[in-house]
Amino acid sequence: MFEIRFHGRGGQGTVLAAKILADAILRQGDKQCLAIPEFGVERRGAPVTAYARISDQPIVARTRIYEPDALVVLDPTLYASDILQGLKPGGTVLTNAEAEDLPRLAARATNMRFIAVPALRIARELKLGSAASPPVNTAMCGAAAAVFNLCALEPLLDCVREAVPGKFEENAEAARRAYVLAQETLRAAS
Repeated sequence: MFEIRFHGRGGQGTVLAAKILADAILRQGDKQCLAIPEFGVERRGAPVTAYARISDQPIVARTRIYEPDALVVLDPTLYASDILQGLKPGGTVLTNAEAEDLPRLAARATNMRFIAVPALRIARELKLGSAASPPVNTAMCGAAAAVFNLCALEPLLDCVREAVPGKFEENAEAARRAYVLAQETLRAAS
């Protein structure tokens, strides 16, 4: 089983990101996937967590993920809290950041692999949401699908178009751009 914990802020689409990925994985038909939201009295800007479990076998656990294999961080300001806690040794942190910010973020932890994708820049270029607070979830879905080899691009784009409340093609383009950038980053690192 592969377990991912998502960290973001209210309004960034953290819960929807986990759902989109789960739907795309299920649509491919070769794996089981379960997205688990964690709700409280969140408001715009408050920390939000969501989870995804991916397996070849039926998934019976429906709890929080305390020791994930990977993290998807939609808002890098959350590193000020303990979001890295519990990440398995050698785990991967996919973060919404520019490549030049990666050394500073990676210095926070050893024995973890950090990968940056400029989801905020992509969302702004595509004029998603407001300029001050664009949703980065669709770009992060594209990056996560590529980095963790979760699903092909086409099922993901279909799920993005079906899940987002508007700007369907722009959100799909955000996912596509991040998917391609993440693949290029992985090729350059190997």
